[in-house]
Amino acid sequence: MDADEQALLALLNSTPVTGDGPVDLLDDEDYASTLARDLGGRGTGAEIRVLREVRDQLQDAVRAGLVPAGLDDALSGVVQRPLPLTQDGLRWELHGPAPRLPAARAVIAWAALASRRPGRLRACGNDECRLFLIDHTKGNTARWCSMSTCGNRMKARRHHSRTRGPSLDPSGGEQ
Repeated sequence: MDADEQALLALLNSTPVTGDGPVDLLDDEDYASTLARDLGGRGTGAEIRVLREVRDQLQDAVRAGLVPAGLDDALSGVVQRPLPLTQDGLRWELHGPAPRLPAARAVIAWAALASRRPGRLRACGNDECRLFLIDHTKGNTARWCSMSTCGNRMKARRHHSRTRGPSLDPSGGEQ
């Protein structure tokens, strides 16, 4: 997974559910600034505001499989130019309104991933989880953001529902 894909996944996963309920990690200034810098920005408040808007739209896009029209706003005035070729291959740089550049990089990473590996970016299969995953399995069969958390929980629930017998109601009959 390249750095832009990692940053895209970190952006998508910035609204996890904890024991206290949903959390917005972009409310944490250090986390948000670091993420904006990972996406080529400087970590400014303006960049973080645009990232928050784009994150919400990208989360909806991944869950629904639709492209929100608002994503075009993040790309408005942004131009991608190639850098000179190196042994590492082709690299690109973005030019445009500074507050939009980190969000634009996230949208470009999302679009590239959707084009190169369609269906590999998806929401966790646990309905109680708000995280996303990029499936790197050969058969495109990954369903959970983490096997050690959501995967184990979901498997335990399925096992429990299969192994418990029919319950009896208080009147003595089966339910």
